[in-house]
Amino acid sequence: METQQETWQNMTGKIFRKPIIQLVEEAIILEQANGHRLKVCVGSDSHVYGDTVSYATAVVFVREGKGAFTFIRKERAVQRISIKERMLNEVNKSVEIAYAICAVLENYNVEMEVHADINTDPEFKSNTALRDAMGYILGMGYVFKAKPYAFASSNCADMMV
Repeated sequence: METQQETWQNMTGKIFRKPIIQLVEEAIILEQANGHRLKVCVGSDSHVYGDTVSYATAVVFVREGKGAFTFIRKERAVQRISIKERMLNEVNKSVEIAYAICAVLENYNVEMEVHADINTDPEFKSNTALRDAMGYILGMGYVFKAKPYAFASSNCADMMV
């Protein structure tokens, strides 16, 4: 039985009913065959609607000098949580996907970054999770990016959440 987590889509809403590992490998093979140099950026964002938190995780393929395309996974949870816990949930969702696809990326020599929708300015509430998020991502061995450089979470996932 397929779960919501196994359903990915692109920015136009086209649904892909394949595991993200397969989608990533197929995309890399196609893009490299077309001569594109790639980098993959993974990021998540969330919005709160009453007692519901909606999450979106984006896997963004950046073609060096030739634009980008994205796979998105959406999820919902009924919960009341703090801003710090919600930010760390976003990071956890990103790291989960990064971990799932890292072997495929290594096979094809594709770089990866993990983006956190966390502001580096202490004046913003999300900043309370910055040190924990950075430690988690860097501790997993991934390249870490926060706002304003975290476009996978701050722009791509944000548009779809």
